[in-house]
Amino acid sequence: MNMHNVVLGADGALADDVLAVARGGARVELAPEALAGIGRAREVIDALAAKPEPVYGVSTGFGALAVRHISPELRAQLQRSLVRSHAAGMGPAVEREVVRGLMFLRLKTLASGRTGVRPVVARTMAALLNAGITPVVHEYGSLGCSGDLAPLAHCAQVLMGEGEAEGPDGTVRPAAELLAEHGIEPVVLREKEGLALINGTDGMLGMLVMACADLARLFTAADITAALTLEALLGTDRVLAPELHAIRPHPGQAASAENMRRVLEGSGLTGHHQDDAPRVQDAYSIRCAPQVAGAGRDTLAHARLVADRELAAAVDNPVVLEDGRVESNGNFHGAPVAYVLDFLAIAAADLGSIAERRTDRLLDKNRSHGLPPFLADDPGLDSGLMIAQYTQAALVSELKRLAVPASVDSIPSSAMQEDHVSMGWSAARKLRTAVDNLTRIIAVELYAATRALEIRTAGGALRPAPASAAVLAAVRDAGVPGAGPDRFLSPDLEAAYRFVRDGGLTRAAESVTGPLA
Repeated sequence: MNMHNVVLGADGALADDVLAVARGGARVELAPEALAGIGRAREVIDALAAKPEPVYGVSTGFGALAVRHISPELRAQLQRSLVRSHAAGMGPAVEREVVRGLMFLRLKTLASGRTGVRPVVARTMAALLNAGITPVVHEYGSLGCSGDLAPLAHCAQVLMGEGEAEGPDGTVRPAAELLAEHGIEPVVLREKEGLALINGTDGMLGMLVMACADLARLFTAADITAALTLEALLGTDRVLAPELHAIRPHPGQAASAENMRRVLEGSGLTGHHQDDAPRVQDAYSIRCAPQVAGAGRDTLAHARLVADRELAAAVDNPVVLEDGRVESNGNFHGAPVAYVLDFLAIAAADLGSIAERRTDRLLDKNRSHGLPPFLADDPGLDSGLMIAQYTQAALVSELKRLAVPASVDSIPSSAMQEDHVSMGWSAARKLRTAVDNLTRIIAVELYAATRALEIRTAGGALRPAPASAAVLAAVRDAGVPGAGPDRFLSPDLEAAYRFVRDGGLTRAAESVTGPLA
């Protein structure tokens, strides 16, 4: 476990903090000023709780049941009942990193001093994270409005010593046992605290932050595989000239073109298409690679802007303001996050689509400019990579289905009190699948492009770019074999997938090019 500490103040968190806690196991500390702010806000809630007038979340029911005033002796039961009833998730458990991310982000909002919880609640949530105790959160249960209610309620339940959680060893056990083993006292919730623990966009935001980090790596990987394919098809790198991209000033496009240009620098293959069958221009999937990947990069930049704003937010209802007022609001609505989650799924689908078209071109003898059919060793006897492209096409087809936006859907809930919802959690869940599919699609292009380059340069007359040669060497060292007779392909494709997913492809290219965008 990474022992790097993340210190939470009252001013939000950074994306790197989320990644450090969710994926890196970083420890979490609450800054003294954050604890002081939490205490001040709690004084406001205690004062309101002592008054006879009903205050939403403090002395009333919730949602459509907010019309009932709850007497003081029933308020602990009110908060307990809220958490228990809202822990209504179903389906398989979501990933550990997702749960750690949403817990950390809920703690981030508690640390803002806007929620009215007691300091002990925040300290206990930090203790759960630091002990490696991860509540079991289920796939279904959030509509992305009034917060990620069911997922957060399952986490709040563990804070109370109820429900199930995964221990640091990965075993799922009763939460009470895990808390006792780690010396963590369960929290008895008081006024407002149950509501404060479940009323946020933390699940969808955590998944957005992680998807942004993954897609940033994949855009670079896709630039590299596009360059390898261009090279294997004897394409021209003249379309990558900076002055061509300067006249259409989209920053992502320029970055992708520069990545491709640097990977291809020193290649002995680019431009040779004029020697045998003259081509005035390369096909769109080659020539327009920077425009498509670049548009995705710019979409990612927008998504990161939205994520950064949300990371600086205190999402709860009601909230405690600086002047001591407690006001209801609609900041829990997930629309801003949901929209960019859907937008990223669209960008991922299009990037996967153009990568598949390049792969198909490498395998088609009528369009590959001298490469053997399907890159087979003995075409007819061998099928080569014919079915690898089928697998890639199946992944692309699913990506297109996953690109259908979730955020345009809304099903009213809570007896029409919550009559418009964001479906942001659903948008986040499908984006995670899309990111994994895209990784596999890029891996198939890598597998085909490296084999094509080996075939193309087998005689020694043509040499690949130094960066391409570094990728070829690294991918073979990673257990991805080169050209030859047919073999069991599935393990080879999985090895290529791991090579892309774990950053081996980018590291290999950057060993020659230096850092790529």
